[in-house]
Amino acid sequence: MDLINTIFYFVIAIFILVTAHEFGHFITARIFGMRVDRFFIGFDFFGIKLWQKKIGETEYGVGAFPVGGYVKIAGMVDESLDTGFASGPAQPWEFRAKPAWQRLIVLAGGVAMNMVLAAAIFIGITAIFGESRTPVSAPAFVEAGSPFAVMGVATGDRLVAVNGHRISYWEEAVDPEQLTVKDLQYTVERGGHLLTVKAPSDILGRISSEQSLGIRPVMPPIVDQVLSGEPAERAGIRSGALITAIDGRPVTDWTEVVGIISKSAGRKLAITWMRHPSAASGPVTAELIRSKGETMVTEVVPNKSGKVGISLKQTIATERRKLGLGGSVASGLRQTWKATTMTVQGFTKLFSGQEDIRKSVGGPIKIARMANQSAGQGPVSFLYFVAILSVSLAVINILPIPALDGGQFVLNAIEGAIGRELPLEVKMRIQQVGMAILLTLFAFFMINDLINK
Repeated sequence: MDLINTIFYFVIAIFILVTAHEFGHFITARIFGMRVDRFFIGFDFFGIKLWQKKIGETEYGVGAFPVGGYVKIAGMVDESLDTGFASGPAQPWEFRAKPAWQRLIVLAGGVAMNMVLAAAIFIGITAIFGESRTPVSAPAFVEAGSPFAVMGVATGDRLVAVNGHRISYWEEAVDPEQLTVKDLQYTVERGGHLLTVKAPSDILGRISSEQSLGIRPVMPPIVDQVLSGEPAERAGIRSGALITAIDGRPVTDWTEVVGIISKSAGRKLAITWMRHPSAASGPVTAELIRSKGETMVTEVVPNKSGKVGISLKQTIATERRKLGLGGSVASGLRQTWKATTMTVQGFTKLFSGQEDIRKSVGGPIKIARMANQSAGQGPVSFLYFVAILSVSLAVINILPIPALDGGQFVLNAIEGAIGRELPLEVKMRIQQVGMAILLTLFAFFMINDLINK
């Protein structure tokens, strides 16, 4: 089932991104009177298609291979390497017959639409849900082996400052823009003392490799619901209980509780828990329970699925600020700019050797896994993932590599500057070299994904 979900969400993400990108090329070409012969989402290698329909001059379709898509514009040397149009003079509806500035706009249309898509998602989420803010008064939970654990941050630490600037919210601490700073330092409070820890220079690569920051606010293991007839209820555990230890091992976060219980199917566990007398009648915090609650130890045997029938009570204080339409637009544009800056700086680190390409860049398999993980956290998380991926796709496509939009842009800019078309043979060779580079990179990323899965 997990494989099916992974494939499903990967296909959905790619469908959204490719449709937006190719529509950018399509609509700008049509605006300037260019004939669009084909508009395909997914590739139809070997003529294998899931659907096709010709409307007017354009054949629309869905290819069987969901790893991209294309728009075939008459009179343009593209990935199809079709040069049949070159046998005659340029026709008014052909790409090659249009002024250079129009051709450049068409080539930039895909990148522009990916940026518009990202901004629309950010703006929409902010307009509907508002901006989320979590005070840094909540201590940190740090996963073992994560990038933040490597730099020395520990569970229970409280984040105080980033590069000397005091912060008030968790969102400031893990802002993507912060993670691209050359020398990144965090100030944390531990046991009443301030400590400064330095992030490794390849933190983006580590985060990409782990597919997680590995740090978040602690979620105190306070029980919300106790399911009737399940092991926890039969053992006497009640709603509002704060689990403090299992088999004598202290626990401070819900993840630790789930991890221990899920690995103990059929084995008796001694669960130490505390409960405040007024837990059923009003809001309580973990601190209040620890200070005034009574302690009990209960023996529980998880069922064969590794569960005892309890659910988490959400106690992390999160503020949501409604911004209105104007504020939402401004916030969405800021988020788009930050995502773009992070992506560009990430590529800069990659090309300069500061990041390991094997850890920092993923292919279709890694993207599929991330799509599934984000979808598992809810539709908002999935949309955020799509927005970030849309920005990444835009930045990649604008790189001046032959066969990418950026490479085509450079060639057409040169033609505009010299006032004539480059020889067809030259453009074909450049396109062939570009296709070879892209296929080589695709194979590398596929193999890399399999090795580092």
